[in-house]
Amino acid sequence: MDYEGLEIQEAIPEASSMIETFRAIGYNLETAVADIVDNSITAGASRITIQRYWRGGKSVITIIDNGCGMNNEELIHAMRPGAQNPLEERDEKDLGRFGLGLKTASFSQCRKLSVLSKKNGELSYWTWDLDYVALCKKWNLIHWIPEEFRTSLDDVESGTIVIWSDLDRIIPTNTSKNNEAMKERFSRSLEKVRGHISMTFHRFIEDKILSIVWGSQAITPWNPFCQDEDKTQTFPDDHLPGNVIMKGFVLPHKANFSTERAYSIAEGPKGWSGQQGFYVYRGKRLLLAGDWLGLFRKEEHYKLARIMIDLPNSQDAEWQIDIKKSKAFPPAECREQIEQYAKQVRSTAEQVFRHRGKILKQRAGTEFYPLWLEKKKDNNWSYVINRQNPVIDHIKQLATTNPNEAIEGLLKLVEATVPTKTIFINESKDEDKQEPTIAVDTTLVEQTLRTLYDNYLSNGKSSKQAKALLKLVEPFNYYEDIIEAL
Repeated sequence: MDYEGLEIQEAIPEASSMIETFRAIGYNLETAVADIVDNSITAGASRITIQRYWRGGKSVITIIDNGCGMNNEELIHAMRPGAQNPLEERDEKDLGRFGLGLKTASFSQCRKLSVLSKKNGELSYWTWDLDYVALCKKWNLIHWIPEEFRTSLDDVESGTIVIWSDLDRIIPTNTSKNNEAMKERFSRSLEKVRGHISMTFHRFIEDKILSIVWGSQAITPWNPFCQDEDKTQTFPDDHLPGNVIMKGFVLPHKANFSTERAYSIAEGPKGWSGQQGFYVYRGKRLLLAGDWLGLFRKEEHYKLARIMIDLPNSQDAEWQIDIKKSKAFPPAECREQIEQYAKQVRSTAEQVFRHRGKILKQRAGTEFYPLWLEKKKDNNWSYVINRQNPVIDHIKQLATTNPNEAIEGLLKLVEATVPTKTIFINESKDEDKQEPTIAVDTTLVEQTLRTLYDNYLSNGKSSKQAKALLKLVEPFNYYEDIIEAL
């Protein structure tokens, strides 16, 4: 298009309205803090400390690092919304993308964002005050910082502290310092942050690239793949276009974890079923935790399946990484490959979930006798008692001397051992199936129906009444044609 000679008109966004839009992007407290940590990592920090100060409506959260810091010009640039073009090529260790993270993450939680930075012995500081922006209606920073934090960087050669005050999205501004209920709520919210940081940056912590301190305690990493467990199954790497690597893991059954505590920790913040699926990383930073990327549903029998996907930041556009760095969508060209790989991992996870007991017995070198047998015919499943099970032999012997006790024992055995888990798994695989398969020998059905029908007649029931009564008895209600033929 030829732009020469065209009339132009600058359309500067209205400052206060635009910032309020930034506040509504969709961050929660956990993802907002993680975005600030990203900036610290990009700045080369080896230590990050997150502090929270309870003061009611005047509470404060700070994130301080020992990274490279910024001079005055660099800080103003960093405070500018859209400071970086997402299309520009970046260093592979750069965790940013849009140049909005510092601002949008902060604005989503507070009305005052203050940053103090130190570089080459020089201190620089600026503040976004949303109340002032609303008043002046301009994109104006103010040269101000809370007095108590002016000396925060005295003990480091270089670094940066981000200060959130007026936390209106977390605590109502009129909240009293003595409000214990709100204090507890504030504490719970920040504990979620702690868990999120532990998971999101676990690879940095494990590799000793980074120490993240929570108050005065170092955060321990939460690794979703349990590689330290002897019974964890690891799949070979699979390579996707764009230098993307995929690696599958099947976690052990509960009984095979090293300790109960290890099993409890492995459950993760979302619970066992919620944590299954893909874990998408970008530059070792976790973007998406426990999601099947629209390829599968989350189901109980796949809860032990977790798959790592490693992306370089050059794949941001192809994988549609969002501003919050909390969503990703695989390109169409590799979805089939991802799906096939995931099916293998899910299949193994299902086997571990279903057959652990049988596998353990077989490994011990003994023959295993299941009580129930699964049968599949014409895509329909049925479940029958294994006549070879020693328990059945015992009941048969007991029936010769005490039939009532034998029958009662058999009924209790069936009630206690119906393979509900297996039935659920098999039936859930076929979404169109409305009813479970009734697998009954029709010859036996006919014989039993005939006996009951004759009993009804001998007790004075008419043929019509007898048939009506039989249709009310399960499983005979499935065989109305046989009943009508009596």
